[in-house]
Amino acid sequence: MIVGVPKEIKPQEARVGVTPSGVDQLVKRGHAVLIESGAGIGSGIADDEYVRQGAVMVSSADELWSRAEMIWKVKEPIAPEYARMRPGQIIYAYLHLAPDLPQTQALVDAGVIAVAFETIETADRRLPLLAPMSEVAGRLSVQAGARTLERPQGGRGVLLGGVPGVPPGRVAVIGGGVVGINAARMAMGLGADVTVLDVNLERLRWIDHTFGGRIKTQASSPHAITEYVNDADLIIGAVLVTGARAPHLIRREHLATMKADAVLVDVAVDQGGCAETTRPTTHAEPTYIVDGVVHYAVANMPGAVPRTSTFALHNATMPYAVRIADLGWESACAQDSALAKGLNVVRGRVTHQAVAESHGMTYSPWSA
Repeated sequence: MIVGVPKEIKPQEARVGVTPSGVDQLVKRGHAVLIESGAGIGSGIADDEYVRQGAVMVSSADELWSRAEMIWKVKEPIAPEYARMRPGQIIYAYLHLAPDLPQTQALVDAGVIAVAFETIETADRRLPLLAPMSEVAGRLSVQAGARTLERPQGGRGVLLGGVPGVPPGRVAVIGGGVVGINAARMAMGLGADVTVLDVNLERLRWIDHTFGGRIKTQASSPHAITEYVNDADLIIGAVLVTGARAPHLIRREHLATMKADAVLVDVAVDQGGCAETTRPTTHAEPTYIVDGVVHYAVANMPGAVPRTSTFALHNATMPYAVRIADLGWESACAQDSALAKGLNVVRGRVTHQAVAESHGMTYSPWSA
């Protein structure tokens, strides 16, 4: 199979889909790998590192897309790339289609096979390709939140860890999944007063047992969310419903009763955000203010640390990419039910139920 790795063109996105190690593995298995020149620079990977492992460097994005049977990206195709897609081409990337009708329609119209990292799901309900970036984003959310809390950044001027004689900042983490746990660990490490809210009591028991009570837990409900976001200096939105829009657990009316200049970091922004007032931002302009609350909603948070993120993501995506390249997408999905759940669009049909429901489109399940 001819695998193409383009340079990411989303603003401030410096990750790359494949490392030189991945090129080496694919080439040794008889596949051709095309790399757009400069694709790895932002992650500290020079073109010649790819070439030494057998990659073919391509100077033009148009040429790469036209030759490749599978496009291996990090972030979803954006508008300038829509015209480059062609029928039968495999798009292998984070797609986050539920809040993005234009992209969904473009993938349908192009007749591609769209495999979304974030919906590949194992029998025990793990999301192995989402997990590494959720770990990065969860940890970054507290770094970003702590920085945004500084007064020059528009925040309350609160040091999360406090100092002797002054209490620490209060952090409310909404969602106890991978993002939430990593955020809570980072906030705890800084010395903050941390509470995780989740509807899953078994998850809360695990958190309490694992961290010995150093991270507080609270059963989530509308009343509890109101209470804890009103009391927090920093709120981390870490809610996930696989493949679907994130529910709006923080409503506009909550903002009026929150602390002045409190900070909301909505990691769920890729799936539409768990706050009603969330809209995507970029690393260049990461924040905005609504009703006195500072919102941080960068849609590709792990892109801020592309070196770490690229290698962490590649570790997870490589095995599934090898299966697709070796077997073809149909046989690979027929043999691997986790990979089959990654199919979001197949030759003009929306094959993921949550995506279809989000857009009022017809759901057409794929079967082997």
